[in-house]
Amino acid sequence: MLIKGPALIQPSEITPRAQFEARRRLLRAGAASLAAWTLRAAGAQEGPADTLGLLQESPFSIAEPPTPKKDLTSYNNFYEFGSNKQDPALQAYKLPTRPWSVAIDGLVHKPRRIAIENLLRLAPLEERIYRLRCVEGWSMVVPWVGIPLSVLLRQVEALSSARYVEFESFYEQKIMSSPIFGRLEWPYVEGLRLDEAMHPLTLVAVGLYGEVLPNQNGAPVRIVVPWKYGFKSAKSIVRIRFVEEQPLTSWRKAVPQDYGFYSNVNPDLIHPHWNQARERRLGEFRKRDTLPFNGYADQVAGMYAGMDLQRLF
Repeated sequence: MLIKGPALIQPSEITPRAQFEARRRLLRAGAASLAAWTLRAAGAQEGPADTLGLLQESPFSIAEPPTPKKDLTSYNNFYEFGSNKQDPALQAYKLPTRPWSVAIDGLVHKPRRIAIENLLRLAPLEERIYRLRCVEGWSMVVPWVGIPLSVLLRQVEALSSARYVEFESFYEQKIMSSPIFGRLEWPYVEGLRLDEAMHPLTLVAVGLYGEVLPNQNGAPVRIVVPWKYGFKSAKSIVRIRFVEEQPLTSWRKAVPQDYGFYSNVNPDLIHPHWNQARERRLGEFRKRDTLPFNGYADQVAGMYAGMDLQRLF
């Protein structure tokens, strides 16, 4: 093998220093991102958070300022870890997030199980931050990190008979049982109509604020459906199943008169127990008017044309 000395190297063969440094930065960012996935240990969400490397804003991001991170990570709904809003931040350290994989099966041609480390490799590196309005009993603006759910669903090639997608969350009784709140049955189950699941605003989220999802926010992977109320966005998912019939979801099974299958944000809905016309943003005192479909009517309202949204709520 010939090893070239300085006299034999042509100027055209020398990588410009600026290009060399740019490559080094990109490789470091990619290595840091992969290390965040493979080395993150399950445990309390304290100390420095793992970053997700090189990220850019999605075209779907809104211009509104995000809700402070401390509010997003300390005031949560995650009933497997308690019914008070502060419980998940105190108890969710028990959630084991590695190893983790998501099974995708049901009415599909190619059922798969995808490890969490491979999930983000299914989509390009750019357009991974989605700054979106969300509602989980309060409203907020969350800079989610993720990819469209449709990218994941296309991996398995749904059968023509599939009309809905069902999500199942992780459950292990010895670490997640919540005896104070006995209304729900576990594991938690949610679902979407297939066109809702394939909409580009429906996300598989793995982080927020450029960091790996904290356990209390649904680590290591969750669904985000920003035009619906938050309980539709299943946390810590382990299975996605294509089905023909509308899934019997957890809240609809427990309290069908209060929680419909669609659960679109609708300020005009005449609800028997609460008024949805006004909302309070997390971290703020004053209420504001609730926007139809949480402000995403231009993008999603067409999916519900001709439906009676008072009956199909």
